[in-house]
Amino acid sequence: MTTRDIETTKIALFKGRKIRKTIFHAEWWFSVVDIIAVLTDSKDPRDYWFKMKIRVKTDDSFEPSTICRQLKLAAADGKMRETDCANTEGIFRIIQSVPSPKAEPLKRWLARVGYERIAEIEDPELSMKRMKAIYKQKGYSKEWVEKRVRGISVRNELTDEWMERGADESIDYAILTNDIMKGAFNLTVEDYKKLKGLQRQNLRDHMTDIELILTMLGEATTTKFHRDRNSRGFPNLDRDAKDGGSVAGRTRRDIEQQSKKRVVSSENYMPVKKTKIIKSL
Repeated sequence: MTTRDIETTKIALFKGRKIRKTIFHAEWWFSVVDIIAVLTDSKDPRDYWFKMKIRVKTDDSFEPSTICRQLKLAAADGKMRETDCANTEGIFRIIQSVPSPKAEPLKRWLARVGYERIAEIEDPELSMKRMKAIYKQKGYSKEWVEKRVRGISVRNELTDEWMERGADESIDYAILTNDIMKGAFNLTVEDYKKLKGLQRQNLRDHMTDIELILTMLGEATTTKFHRDRNSRGFPNLDRDAKDGGSVAGRTRRDIEQQSKKRVVSSENYMPVKKTKIIKSL
């Protein structure tokens, strides 16, 4: 990853033109409207994109909704607004439907982005460095980032066990995760997000240091129980998840008893409002 990449985490620069981007499912997604503006020099790229979506559907070329996703990006007024975004593959497809001589250099630029992503797959350390840089740019402390990265590793180790032991990713993972969270914090993931005032944001990105540590404890303990008990099938995995969450829950209650303060916090890292912390018990 270059220094330039680190400096343009939220805004990519293409020949001096800004293209908003964000990470979604571990890959870059780009603002379609910003791409259209670069390609066409249209005075109203939003209107151009709106009419283009109608035209390509009529021509049966492709269905834009199948390659685009509404993701929140910073608007001109600084607020986060949902915007049509596409990944590198999707942007290439959109470019093919835009009659513009400017498309070729943009294709080369996107190819470079794709190359960097492949390099990260071959050398995960590059991806880890990029992720740390993104968190630090958002204002997280170095200590918090290290805990978050460790938490991702613990989570991945757990989900690998679930996959190998018969859990259904589309159904069981959410139930098992909720059982760990309820045991650790007496809250479901959804209730926890509501407490912190979150909607689509990742809950763990808004946890305090101690919340992250207890989450790791619950998940690491669950992984240990799976292996020690050689658990197979959802009922046994669910038993382990509840037991692992209970271990973290007992630790949480001990901390609260000693400190006289609640561990579960409404604090978050949202930039649009000041954070709050639940007061002492």
